[in-house]
Amino acid sequence: MKNDKYKGWVKTVSLALPSLQDNTSDADRLARALKKELKTDFIKIDLEILRHLPNFLRKWDFTARCVVFKNHGQWILAGICDPRETTPPAGMAADLGTTRIVLRLINLLSGKILAESSFDNPQISIGQDILTRVHFADTDKGLEKLNHLIVGSINRNIEDLCKTCNLKPEHVYLISIAGNTAMTHFLMGLDTHWLIREPYIPVINSPGLIKAKAMGIKVNPAAQVMIFPNIGSYFGGDLISGILFSGMNQSEETAILIDVGTNAEVVFGNSNWLIACAGAAGPALESGVTRMGMMAGPGAIDRVAIDPVTRKFQIHAIGNMPPKGICGSGLIDLVAQLFLSGLIDIRGKLVLETCGSRFLKKSGNARLIVVPAEKSATGKDLTISQADIDSLIKAKAAMYTILETITASVGMAPQDIKIFYIAGTFGSFINPGSAVSIGMLPDISAESYKTLGNSSLGGATMVLNCCDCIDEIDAIRNRITYLELNVNQEFMNRLSAAEFIPHTDTRLFRSVKNPGTEDQALVCP
Repeated sequence: MKNDKYKGWVKTVSLALPSLQDNTSDADRLARALKKELKTDFIKIDLEILRHLPNFLRKWDFTARCVVFKNHGQWILAGICDPRETTPPAGMAADLGTTRIVLRLINLLSGKILAESSFDNPQISIGQDILTRVHFADTDKGLEKLNHLIVGSINRNIEDLCKTCNLKPEHVYLISIAGNTAMTHFLMGLDTHWLIREPYIPVINSPGLIKAKAMGIKVNPAAQVMIFPNIGSYFGGDLISGILFSGMNQSEETAILIDVGTNAEVVFGNSNWLIACAGAAGPALESGVTRMGMMAGPGAIDRVAIDPVTRKFQIHAIGNMPPKGICGSGLIDLVAQLFLSGLIDIRGKLVLETCGSRFLKKSGNARLIVVPAEKSATGKDLTISQADIDSLIKAKAAMYTILETITASVGMAPQDIKIFYIAGTFGSFINPGSAVSIGMLPDISAESYKTLGNSSLGGATMVLNCCDCIDEIDAIRNRITYLELNVNQEFMNRLSAAEFIPHTDTRLFRSVKNPGTEDQALVCP
């Protein structure tokens, strides 16, 4: 996005020269010019800038390139630099994920992406999941360690990213961060004890702007950090960032957005209203549930095809490497193909007669060989167990029931949705057709499904490129009505009906052909 007078955060101002007739202070002189440029009555100048202001203004002939930011309608000066300097002022957008962290370096003058990096969240060494980390934070110096891990890794990666662009961390003036509620609390060093205990209260919902220096982030001393607001414990800033990126908040067309991770988080609405909820539909897609599960990456199975006649498997792994595991989207693909080829029934149970030599029973648990040892990267059979499939069935049932419940709250059904956004890594790899086949996503046209990629990072980037977005964030948050599923009886009533493939009511999934029923209505016990 091109920077201009109305959109960008960088403003170049020329100041009237001081004289005996105009002996206004340097700070007031600068503030006066910025107020006129920004059409505001208030601008805050940080102490770090004031310490160097007299020298800078005289060195630059009383012109200055100013990096500003806005917090709830109030403007803040986040940095000044020489307008003749060829090195651009930079911003950093961050997706603060539970598993992965992604940083993106932005040229604040042009909006151009300068560099990007992603790395494992170092807190994984404490625990794979948020719950384990929250409990660790309650131990002696536990929160301090979690905070140091995340801040230290961000600092190291900022330095590395800047080097790739011939920049220094001091050239970074603005940072926007989107993450779930727990992750942003860890980043700020805030107590997470009450996040997971009734009535689930965070320390803060709207952090606003914080000085990078106060957080221990090593960039320009006057730099400001904008942390996306959350709505309670289970709906974080990463989702608000995703809404901003999708544009559904400004569309007259009603749309839905899902982001599947540790939980399935769903937003439904348009420019007039937004409803959100979160539910436990994600765990069966996490790397720790199935024995061969792994995060999406080289060697992870992401696509599966099974010939319905010969039942020959065609396996694709990311990077065209020998498979060493399976990611969440690959797992959905696999189970969909198992159903469509008759290897599992409507309950998701393995069918011995059709599984043939791929079926085995170990320690009393039925398993299916997906990749034989001689073709796997591990030298061992890659298998899926009946327990793995059962977990996925429960997860897909929860996902569809969340969609049913949230659409029913406004008198609609999932099949009425015309725009369906799928965010995150899950959205980048998932085959919507497979998700429909198992009854996880509604049976709507393929064109309705739109993948957003990393919408959390996308929204954080938009904030660095567009002044208007900062006001839109507050508007999004204030417009959202949160639907609590834990006490929703309709959700519980619908859940059991969705625990079949694709569903007990096959009229909801007319495009899915069940080889075991010759397309007749299912009668489930």
